[in-house]
Amino acid sequence: MTALRQHMIAALQLSGKGERTQEAYVREVRLLAQFYGKSPALLSEQDLQRYFLHRKNVDGLAPASMRICYSGIRFFSQHVLKRDWHTLSLMRAPTAHRLPAVLSVEEVRRLLASATPLHNQVYFTTVYSLGLRLHEALSLQVSDIDGQRLQVHIHRGKGAKDRYVPLPADTLALLRTSWKTHRNTTWLFPATGRDQQQSPTATSPMSRSSVQGAFRTAKHRAGMTKMGVAIHTLRHSYATHLLEAGVNPRLIQRYLGHTQLETTMVSLHLTHKGHEEAYERLNALMHGLLP
Repeated sequence: MTALRQHMIAALQLSGKGERTQEAYVREVRLLAQFYGKSPALLSEQDLQRYFLHRKNVDGLAPASMRICYSGIRFFSQHVLKRDWHTLSLMRAPTAHRLPAVLSVEEVRRLLASATPLHNQVYFTTVYSLGLRLHEALSLQVSDIDGQRLQVHIHRGKGAKDRYVPLPADTLALLRTSWKTHRNTTWLFPATGRDQQQSPTATSPMSRSSVQGAFRTAKHRAGMTKMGVAIHTLRHSYATHLLEAGVNPRLIQRYLGHTQLETTMVSLHLTHKGHEEAYERLNALMHGLLP
């Protein structure tokens, strides 16, 4: 590992960036160095401009990917190289405002029934029934489960924020059944190993890639063709279904760990509750409009 890489990792950790953000920023600087075939410390501001234009116009990066590219290289330049070039202050990537995909309750059930083996099915059920992010569910430990009070303590939430979420009784029963298959003293979803026999002694949870691959397989088996359906869709579906069931949005905000209510209310765009009456009134208003 080069001294610059070590310096950047240290700066990222001191700044409180999450693990995935650290990995993404370091990767962007590595790609920049590979593009020019030399240390990024030797590049000029004009080199940066040409690189950003190449990534945008030739590689055709999506706005979200360009934002990561900008942010990673800006962090490196400002906090490691101590350069505050004008180009860095100009860098902007438009934010795409797309509504997330959401599944109906029946679609969620079909998807969960299609997941195999048992530990994947239980993992996806936990993500949905607790409204968790992918990494939050992977990081769940046995000690996080409070079976008496039927709640789960989320220690490793986004932004290092702790929260408690309600634990449905059926999910608790399922977690207990799953745990009895491995009896790992720490992890609820321990890594299985290549031979699928390492769960009892695993020192880390299942990998992101393994659950993402299992989700794609389950989605295919369930015959789902909706665009944009991923593990995070289960979290959006959880919020939408709670809204449709009449749960207070402020409570849903707390369960999801959102800082702003506006973030939670995105799910209002995904619910059909109240639309039926609106459709009826709209049809009545427009009836006979055309000759």
